[in-house]
Amino acid sequence: MKFNKISFQDKNAERVYDNYFKSLNNILRPILERDKQDVLMEFNSHIYEFLQSDATEPELNLLLNAIDKLGAPEEVLKPLIADKLLEKATKSFNPIHILKALLLNISNGFSYVIFFLLYLFLGSFIFLIFAKMFSNNVGMFFKEGKFQVLGLIEDKSNYQEVLGYWFIPVMLITTVILYFLITLLLKLKRLIIKK
Repeated sequence: MKFNKISFQDKNAERVYDNYFKSLNNILRPILERDKQDVLMEFNSHIYEFLQSDATEPELNLLLNAIDKLGAPEEVLKPLIADKLLEKATKSFNPIHILKALLLNISNGFSYVIFFLLYLFLGSFIFLIFAKMFSNNVGMFFKEGKFQVLGLIEDKSNYQEVLGYWFIPVMLITTVILYFLITLLLKLKRLIIKK
C-alpha cells in the first residue's frame, strides 16, 4: 500500500501539509522504504481523521491542530527510527549501521552505552593490528611465564612476545568473532525488549 496525499481546498493548508510531510520524509530517510510508507500512512491517517472531525472549522486550523497534536516529527519519530535502524543493523551486521543505531539509542538505556563501549573496544583491536605492522613493541607479552600485556609497551626488554607476527591473524580472528558475538547479543537484547 502506498501513501496518498490528502487534497485540500485551501492552498495554505496544502502548503503546510506538504512542508510537514517533507519534514517527515527527511527524518525517515534512514529507515527502510516499507517502514517509511507505514509511518507516513499512519501520520496521514491521523491528519485525515482530524480533518473529518469538524466540517465547520477552516481546513488550515484543523490541519495545524492535527499537526500540533501529533507533535514535532524529530521528537516523535526519534525512538522509532532508532529501533528500526537497530533492527536493520543487527540483520546486516554492517558496522556503520550499528554505530549509527547505537548513537541514536544511547539515550534509551545504559545497556546501549555498554554495547557502544564494546564496539569501541573492538576498534582498539584493529588499531593494534595496524600498529603491529609498524612496531615490534606491539603484541602479547609474558613476563616470568605469566601473561602481562596485550597491546603496546614501551620497553620490552624484560618481556617475551609470544605470538610474533601471528599476532595479526590472531587479533583479526578474535576481532571478527567478538564482533559477531556482540552483534548477536545486541540482536538478542532487542528481541527480548520487543516481547
